[in-house]
Amino acid sequence: MGMAEFKGKVKNIQDTPFGYSVSIIGGKWKMVIFYLLAENQPVRFNELKRQIGTITFKTLSSQLKELEADGLVNRKEYPQVPPKVEYSLTEKAETLLPILEQLCEWGVKNQPR
Repeated sequence: MGMAEFKGKVKNIQDTPFGYSVSIIGGKWKMVIFYLLAENQPVRFNELKRQIGTITFKTLSSQLKELEADGLVNRKEYPQVPPKVEYSLTEKAETLLPILEQLCEWGVKNQPR
């Protein structure tokens, strides 16, 4: 179903497939986290934080928990001292990679030089 098929039929955008998609990957950090995991998985928490730079510990932690709850991120904890936790994309998340590629291609074509 395309966007035109929902025009006038839905009272709330969150009730559409588009609204669902945006709720899963929307916001300031989720796509950045998703991109970094796609490029380097598995990635440890501190490495993700270092690569992003400006994100707080609390925000990164909550965004990863949301992505995990939505079935897009795997969290693997190793029982050792100090604790080691790695994050990677799930099979569900892998289905979003072609869309990310299209976004990147759009950026290549349209980014001001």
